[in-house]
Amino acid sequence: MDETLLRSLTPSVLAILVRRGADFAAAEDAVQDALVEAIRVWPTDPPRDAKGWLVTVAWRKFLDQARADTARRRREDLVDEEPTPGPAPAVDDTLQLYFLCAHPSLTPSSAIALTLRAVGGLTTRQIAQAYLVPETTMAQRISRAKRTVSGVRFDQPGDVATVLRVLYLVFNEGYSGDVDLAAEAIRLTRQLAARVDHPEVAGLLALMLLHHARRAARTAPDGSLVPLADQDRDRWDTDAIAEGVAILQAALARDRLGEFQAQAAIAALHADAPTAEETDWVQIVEWYDELTRLTDNPIVRLNRAVAVGEADGPRAGLAALSALDASLPRHAAVAAYLHERDGDLATAARLYAEAARKAPNLAERDHLTRQAARLNAHRCR
Repeated sequence: MDETLLRSLTPSVLAILVRRGADFAAAEDAVQDALVEAIRVWPTDPPRDAKGWLVTVAWRKFLDQARADTARRRREDLVDEEPTPGPAPAVDDTLQLYFLCAHPSLTPSSAIALTLRAVGGLTTRQIAQAYLVPETTMAQRISRAKRTVSGVRFDQPGDVATVLRVLYLVFNEGYSGDVDLAAEAIRLTRQLAARVDHPEVAGLLALMLLHHARRAARTAPDGSLVPLADQDRDRWDTDAIAEGVAILQAALARDRLGEFQAQAAIAALHADAPTAEETDWVQIVEWYDELTRLTDNPIVRLNRAVAVGEADGPRAGLAALSALDASLPRHAAVAAYLHERDGDLATAARLYAEAARKAPNLAERDHLTRQAARLNAHRCR
């Protein structure tokens, strides 16, 4: 069973059902039922046209739901419109579905959460981590969003800013999380850039390309994480870096700075440095100052503390860190790094171990555990 194929087809099938008249919540339920049926049937009887099979089965599931629900009697006339089995149109509806989920009846945060869950394929836990809220809180938010759009006609697509936020979070999860969605997010952002002339769309595409260019160097052959400073820069994708920098420069020239352009500028400075030691940390701090002004995001301030520690010394970084909430994700890891650079190995080892216990994924946990073990071994010599 090719789960990657199923995941890639889900948004398009969902969009087709919505376009044919199904409300979003019912369409999502029908598609999920069709996926369950595919997992049961395909291993022994694989279809010749996977997408057409899913569309047909999902539409039938939707009609079954409509017949069983007296509140949806008005949809009974849709029975005659059931598509005949066969190839579905080779149209990519995914980006359209992103816009439809960003419906004006939803707040931006609810629209993003709903899209990440229904279209992006992220779990409620992953979305909650991205938003820095408890999983139960996010589950309630997604449920409310589904209730809000239930029965709403999707003829008023949402705004570009909401779609950009969704694509950004999908890329971040694909880049460092359990589900590999980074390439899909880049593909969709390219489509959006071709349709929408907006510097922040270009900024996001540049940011994705610059981060993705380092993908091959981020892990060792055994799967362990390789920090940016230790990465083999010969393995970076220079074509992607060149494209990202060119897109960013064109966007910045329009003098309409946004957070994605600022983040891309920071990524470009890292990509431009021949070695880690030659990184222009002073300029990176300046860009973090711009980013803080634009977003006032605590994670941005956390990353800024690292940059300050590199530009002005670890004690300056620790001073910047002291103003932040210690419960922030990766706060302990940043504190550990800065204490190590300041020569306080005992505190650094303790904080690395604490950060490992709080790590959001196995790879990061193993990396932090090794850092703690390395310092403890050094202290015992």
